[in-house]
Amino acid sequence: MSDLKTKPTMTDVKTGVKDAASTAKLLSLALADTYSLLIKTHAVHWNVEGPMFFAVHTLTETQYGDLFAAADVIAERIRALGHLTATSPKDLLSDSVVADIKAPQDAPALCKSLASDHSKVAKRLHDVIEAADKARDPVTADLATARAAFHEKSAWMLGALAKTS
Repeated sequence: MSDLKTKPTMTDVKTGVKDAASTAKLLSLALADTYSLLIKTHAVHWNVEGPMFFAVHTLTETQYGDLFAAADVIAERIRALGHLTATSPKDLLSDSVVADIKAPQDAPALCKSLASDHSKVAKRLHDVIEAADKARDPVTADLATARAAFHEKSAWMLGALAKTS
């Protein structure tokens, strides 16, 4: 019966990673950014209007789908490093660099805002790559490299759309 009351705990990993705690902390920031950007991208998807509607609606649908899947991959890597993830939405999102949209905006402004966020998230992922390399953690470095590539491409695509105004 006590097995049913098992609570998650931090564990030590014995895979050769030198500083799992630092890497997990940086991944937690990436997770916050990913979820926050997922929510913002979905909101843009729902609220975009005008001549750019179809292009932005379609692009953001692809992007929020990728972000949703990535959140799980990032969270599971944190757990594989022996650490816990945030358990409340407030804690999960608290350290994100993603900017809120305060009022309705036109499609180019929405794209520009998302492009800026993707660039900031890519930069934070570059920090994860650097820390993972120092910690002898190629798995996390590979994950962060793939995620940074996604965000850099997304920033480019959204930035290109924003130039249509």
